[in-house]
Amino acid sequence: MKKWFILILLCIVAIIGYRYIYQDHRDIATETSMYKLTASNISNEFAINPISSENKYLNKTIEVSGSISDKNPKNITIESKVFCQFSSEIQTDLSTDQIKIKGRFIGYDDLLEQVKLDQCTIID
Repeated sequence: MKKWFILILLCIVAIIGYRYIYQDHRDIATETSMYKLTASNISNEFAINPISSENKYLNKTIEVSGSISDKNPKNITIESKVFCQFSSEIQTDLSTDQIKIKGRFIGYDDLLEQVKLDQCTIID
């Protein structure tokens, strides 16, 4: 009887562990943004207190707006302060300088003084 109990308990732990490790990936494009900021505002927050700002935004979906300072096929930099990485090549024609992007905050680069976002999408 004791062996069956241990075997059942071990199976339950294995199932829970498997589900924890192999969770579904987030779809940032369909998530609601937790914060809506301009590139200047978020950059100023990190200039004042980078540790608390990083804790506040880490792994959260945020929306950043501003003017494009650099663009490549898979990334855009907004006002040289926010680096936005896309999962695939950008298909839309960016004829305007102003842009609004939603993405997941992954960190702050102290050396370049840039906020880093990944899984970005352009919001019309």
